[in-house]
Amino acid sequence: MAKDQPADRSKARVRRTLRARAYGKPRLSVFRSSKQIYAQVIDDEKGVTVASASSLEKDNRGALKTGADVEAAKTIGKLIAERAVAAGVKEVVFDRGAYMYHGRVKALADGAREGGLQF
Repeated sequence: MAKDQPADRSKARVRRTLRARAYGKPRLSVFRSSKQIYAQVIDDEKGVTVASASSLEKDNRGALKTGADVEAAKTIGKLIAERAVAAGVKEVVFDRGAYMYHGRVKALADGAREGGLQF
């Protein structure tokens, strides 16, 4: 993957800003494809994934009409928050990657806030 692509530069810029403001908090990273949405809570100091959720999981596939809409994103946000809180994480920094804070990304963030995460 070349680092000179516009999306790569944008993602690197967002992550650099997050690292400066994280103060040791884990980050909630979002990846969205055209058909699914994924979220991970990552502890960068230890290099481990604390919790993860996606619209591809068996429980979610039956419950969601599609993984590519705002409702699915909100559901995944609540699920990732529930799993993170169970793992002992209450505060995170939100890593939107190269995506605009709009639509599915915003819905996931709102769902995570409803689920108990603070950022």
